[in-house]
Amino acid sequence: MARAERSKGQTRIQREKTEIILGAALDVFSTYGFRGATIDQIAARAELSKPNLLYYFDSKEAIHNTLLERLLDTWLEPLKSLDEAGEPVAELLAYVRRKLEMAQKYPRESRLFANEILQGAPRIMDQIRGPLKDLVDEKAVVIRHWAEAGKIHDVDPYHLIFSIWATTQHYADFDIQVSVVLGRERARNRFRDAEKYLCDMFSRLLRP
Repeated sequence: MARAERSKGQTRIQREKTEIILGAALDVFSTYGFRGATIDQIAARAELSKPNLLYYFDSKEAIHNTLLERLLDTWLEPLKSLDEAGEPVAELLAYVRRKLEMAQKYPRESRLFANEILQGAPRIMDQIRGPLKDLVDEKAVVIRHWAEAGKIHDVDPYHLIFSIWATTQHYADFDIQVSVVLGRERARNRFRDAEKYLCDMFSRLLRP
């Protein structure tokens, strides 16, 4: 927990310092992973002394946990927006677009999440078993109802969601590979082209 957040009435300067630390930590964790990151690296990136940083956060774990808590809220929002009352294919393609937009806007957050999952999710297992699984279960029921009503092809809702995660987050987690393979010119429009390709692919998969 952030030390400064324990007391009520956090000042503007304290809020600003907290955000500076979290931004610096996101850079460090997304680059080196939790195990490779150190408080000294985060303090240096934030341009703060180590004692000053430790006034705001107890430990590396406290900073990492704060980032993960924020990330999960952001990460789940696009799936929460999937509307059962909407047109099924349009809703699912909008979800693809939202996930790809997140890959473009939040690559560091995506790598932070991927690193945590690759380590066995020790710090977010409760959230995966709880809010994340509950939301996926809820939306899987929606997708299954659409399929049963003949509004989309009969697809496994869980593997459909996993496929959307895999194809969109690839552009964040492996952006350097995508950019190098495409070459400088094509890489400039990689997210625009990816959106067109993925929406066409999922549209063909889903339309009855």
